[in-house]
Amino acid sequence: MSKELSFDRAANQMIELAHKKNYEIVWDRLKEQQPQCGFGQLGVCCRNCVMGPCRIDPYGEGPQKGVCGAEADTIVARNLVRMIAAGAAAHSDHGRRPAMLLKEVAEGKNTHYEIKDEGKLKEVAKRLGIDVKDKDKFQIAKEVADVALNDYGKQDSKPIRFLEGYAAKKLKEKWLKIEESLYQNTGKIFGVLPRNIDREIVDIMHRTHIGVDNHPLSIIMQGIRASLGDGWGGSLIATECQDILFGTPKVHAVYANLGVLKKDRVNLVIHGHEPVLSEQIVAAAQDPELIEYAKSKGAKGINIAGMCCTGNEILMRHNVPVAGNELHQELAVITGAVEAMVVDVQCIFPALANLSKCFHTKFISTSDQALFPGAMHVQFEEDNAEEVARRIVKIAIDNFENRDESKVNIPEENKEALVGFSVEQILSALGGNVTPLVEAIKQGKIKGVVGIVGCNNPKVKQDYYHVNLAKELIKRDILVIGTGCWAIALAKAGLLSVDAAKEAGEGLKSVCEALNIPPFLHMGSCVDCSRILVLAAGLADYLDVDISDLPLFGSAPEWMTEKAVSIGTYFVASGVPVHLWPVPPVLGGKEVVKILTQTAKEVFGGFFVIEENIQKTVDIMENHILEKRKSLGI
Repeated sequence: MSKELSFDRAANQMIELAHKKNYEIVWDRLKEQQPQCGFGQLGVCCRNCVMGPCRIDPYGEGPQKGVCGAEADTIVARNLVRMIAAGAAAHSDHGRRPAMLLKEVAEGKNTHYEIKDEGKLKEVAKRLGIDVKDKDKFQIAKEVADVALNDYGKQDSKPIRFLEGYAAKKLKEKWLKIEESLYQNTGKIFGVLPRNIDREIVDIMHRTHIGVDNHPLSIIMQGIRASLGDGWGGSLIATECQDILFGTPKVHAVYANLGVLKKDRVNLVIHGHEPVLSEQIVAAAQDPELIEYAKSKGAKGINIAGMCCTGNEILMRHNVPVAGNELHQELAVITGAVEAMVVDVQCIFPALANLSKCFHTKFISTSDQALFPGAMHVQFEEDNAEEVARRIVKIAIDNFENRDESKVNIPEENKEALVGFSVEQILSALGGNVTPLVEAIKQGKIKGVVGIVGCNNPKVKQDYYHVNLAKELIKRDILVIGTGCWAIALAKAGLLSVDAAKEAGEGLKSVCEALNIPPFLHMGSCVDCSRILVLAAGLADYLDVDISDLPLFGSAPEWMTEKAVSIGTYFVASGVPVHLWPVPPVLGGKEVVKILTQTAKEVFGGFFVIEENIQKTVDIMENHILEKRKSLGI
């Protein structure tokens, strides 16, 4: 049974060990939840007030309205946009932190960090309309940070500055026309352009309160508005500010999978999503004094390994290996070789606290936004960053002597991966601009581009869809780029290598061999989906077309989080069709399904597709790409 749960041999090895030793893991808890609530799966349950919870009978035999009179489509739309609000809040709040840190560095209030990429700083400033002439980097950084922070809270009705500075020209024109046409056709004001990042999230929570907005289209349009504030705002701010502070990623090789853990070293696994702390832990682990301290405890040194998107952040900028993606977090602890599992925010299983007690592992939380009963808490603040990082590394070192060697089982799986494909690095590989990529697409060597993002979900065989969807696409000369747990899945599978191009079609293979790049490009963490938007905007502006005119497609084939709902929505609203699996909780609202799959296509050019079969999914993607090529005359 265990071998059916993951596409990853290392994961299956640890799953079998977990079942043998009766360690509870995520797949066991999923099994205990069966059958899951059918009303919840369809999105037709509502608990937005205490007259409920209410539910709509999908077969038409029971209640068709909630106590307040809300019908299925209203309930489904409300639930959907509340997911968008939560997802947009998570990624946008992530962006707020590096923006605030950038301002503190610029004002000299924080000396633990520095501006590592002055060139990127100036490029961001120019996009935002900031004059950089005769200004030092600190003045420019302060002005960039002020624009970023103002985008979170400004009170006028103008679009946020980051969207204005980064979105493709034709796309911005289309959004304005959409607002005008929707008003003319319905007499209702449907905003599309985000006024500020926080406001659109608050607006969702307000309008989905009982007795406010009950129009499914109006509700979903606000969800779209908030998602755009995430994709072209909060997430983009996170990526750009982190590049400025920590360095823009450059292409290099790292190793991936549980085999990166070392039996003879102190192992710290850093898990979550925000690199503000992890950057300092990586630095602390390289301190000769702490390395000597580790040796005094019997270890040969200190080994840092990433997990999930914090892992993506530090592997993109440093030679830090990654132990796995989301469903590996418990499996890493079960190796018995982890001295400390250090977490910040997002996608962290609270079950880690109890599981860690079966071993010597210290489960350490660091954020006041993410507390876990049973965890050791070490509060991290930017103004004492180095001190906290050193304290955490020392806790791990002191714990090394508590390791039970009889429980140590580290799989040998450990693949080399080529990572660090920021937009700047992709363009550098192409010679400095998008022209070679455009020419390769025009010549048919590359038919189009598919971006794959998303999570792991125990309802889907771990990594199977991520890996096999990507492999089928390159066979058809479709370049694949992506972020998050997909990127780690490909790394663990050994596919982030130049040799992987051997499995591609002849056209794509020739491009990869000429540029010495893999056919799968690892672009970063899930918040770095903004890099995909920026690349798409660059292609659109170069060709003077809308993003929806380009041969592009997106997919989240193992999605799980509310962040993925926001990501998928802002891609659709930006003109990119998005494939999803598993099915989102919307099927109980026929009008909502129509809006997401048909109306969105008519209005934005992007739309959602639900499909489980990989071959059918690739057919849908390729057919769309070929249609767009034909429309462009290529």
